[in-house]
Amino acid sequence: MSKEWIGKQSNKVKNRVDRLLVKRFAESIGDLHPFYVDEEFGENARYGRNIAPPTFPRTLDYGVIEGVELPKKGLIHGEETYIYNRPLLVDEVVYCYAKIEDYYEKVGKSGGKMGFVIIKRFGEDEKGDLIFTEIQNVIITEAVRKEMKV
Repeated sequence: MSKEWIGKQSNKVKNRVDRLLVKRFAESIGDLHPFYVDEEFGENARYGRNIAPPTFPRTLDYGVIEGVELPKKGLIHGEETYIYNRPLLVDEVVYCYAKIEDYYEKVGKSGGKMGFVIIKRFGEDEKGDLIFTEIQNVIITEAVRKEMKV
């Protein structure tokens, strides 16, 4: 883990916003708003079809950032923000990729260092226009850093 990660990104991965997955996601978060699940409602809505819930992009594939190996366990989900240029539409194709925006360290309460990784994830339509940006702060705890001998 180091500042060498900053600027690295994955290749774009093709995803499809599948109607059934959107429905299951909406069920899992307890929000069955007709915007997400009622096909007739979606056809008569502003975009002419259903949209995905705002946090649905967490289910998409963003590829692998070569040379960046985050631990599989022991991470803390610090913060997550979504910025939309327009809603994510059901049945559309989205090209997604991830980029390491920043990496820094802070001293924790017990005196050891914690790592903070800022990851940006992007979703673009087939024309290359940006649909959304997700910004995630991942915290690598002191204990995990010790295990990794960092």
